[in-house]
Amino acid sequence: MSECETESWEYSLHIPNDPRAVTICRRTLRLILTMHGLIRLVDTAELLATELVSNAVRHTKGPAALRVHWSAGVLRIGAWDADPEPTEPPKTPKPLDRLTDAENGRGLALVRAYAQVWGWQPQSTNGGRGKYVWCELTAA
Repeated sequence: MSECETESWEYSLHIPNDPRAVTICRRTLRLILTMHGLIRLVDTAELLATELVSNAVRHTKGPAALRVHWSAGVLRIGAWDADPEPTEPPKTPKPLDRLTDAENGRGLALVRAYAQVWGWQPQSTNGGRGKYVWCELTAA
């Protein structure tokens, strides 16, 4: 691993509830990963971030945020939104070829298929609100 890959770092991008924010997040993520020497993770990371941020923008009414964290060879991508309701995991896993052509209902199924691990947590501590849905990719 290069020096860029061994440093820990974190970025947050606060976004309005606007569908254009999804593209802004995707392009910002590509720049972050490229600048940190993690270009090999870009395609998968963009897909996962797009699905997480799309869900936050599409299914809530308030602001959202993209959070990206790198530490010890693990990239964590997360989306915060103001809705405290838990995220519903996909009920039935579908083959990947059927997911990529679907217009709706593919977000968490794609996250589940491509990420090493994913989850969500409420953000109600210390006066926070909403939830944080995240997934992780390893560099290996």
